[in-house]
Amino acid sequence: MGTVRKRNNRVIGSIWLAIVLICLIVIAGCISPPETAAVIQVIDGDTIIIEGDYRVRYIGIDTPEIRPTVEAYGLEAWQANRELVEGKEVRLERDVSETDRYGRLLRYVYVDDVFVNAELVRQGLAEVKSYPPDTKYQDYFEELESSARKSGLGMWTK
Repeated sequence: MGTVRKRNNRVIGSIWLAIVLICLIVIAGCISPPETAAVIQVIDGDTIIIEGDYRVRYIGIDTPEIRPTVEAYGLEAWQANRELVEGKEVRLERDVSETDRYGRLLRYVYVDDVFVNAELVRQGLAEVKSYPPDTKYQDYFEELESSARKSGLGMWTK
């Protein structure tokens, strides 16, 4: 009788363990980066931190650096990005990749109707940088960069 009871207890324990594991998998699958969030900090011209402590890298563009040294137009790009997004609610659009090799979310970023990635290129404060497979708006960015170059805007000042 004791052997049957031990076997039944093991079976019941295994069933409970399976149920707990399934619940954890379902819960983990429901936790994903937000599609909208408040911007907590602007790191530089193409990187922000949003609520939930997610670091977000803008897809398709590259701005001059401000760390460890300040590159030409780095401060202008950072300031423009701050004016566009700091303290505001942003909408985040994913392309193909979820994150880059540094663990940052890769996103196209919008504030209301302003496409932030594109706006920085339009102002001449970001250059187009292709990061395949995330190239959904690459042609659009290239058109904006060409126009900024022709107009001598930002880093393209003659």
